[in-house]
Amino acid sequence: MSEATDRPVDGDAWADACAEDLAAEKARRRAEYGPQPGSAAEELRKLVDAVADKVSSLQTPLLGVAAQGAVQQAIRQAKSAVEPVIERNPQLFDHLAAAGNELLAAYRSAVEGQESRWTRTTEGASGTGPSKKAADDPSDPRDEGPSGTERIDLD
Repeated sequence: MSEATDRPVDGDAWADACAEDLAAEKARRRAEYGPQPGSAAEELRKLVDAVADKVSSLQTPLLGVAAQGAVQQAIRQAKSAVEPVIERNPQLFDHLAAAGNELLAAYRSAVEGQESRWTRTTEGASGTGPSKKAADDPSDPRDEGPSGTERIDLD
């Protein structure tokens, strides 16, 4: 028999070693970068709590005791309205966050495209390249006018 077969086989040793390595890596990253952000639902809950704490800590002499009580009541009602929605639909907020990121990416793409068109038209006018009028050059795309969905104007 070889040494490998003489020792008792622990099938979970590899899994245990991997779990230990993963835990150590997570701890190292947490120490280096701070805690990871939670899900969108958890972040919304933190935001609601932070806003409620900030509003409740504002003590203005203009508001009387009755008005401050009304503000506290409104905060409690808002929190009680938001909490069940977060509890029932935690994935909803993740999807909304992803959709917001997609919209932002689409907006950036449109703006970058528009900026590149602006840059091309000003380079020709600034004397860095041959400057011809659009009417003199029939192949100039600026002479064609709007062409369906290709042209995006964000102004």
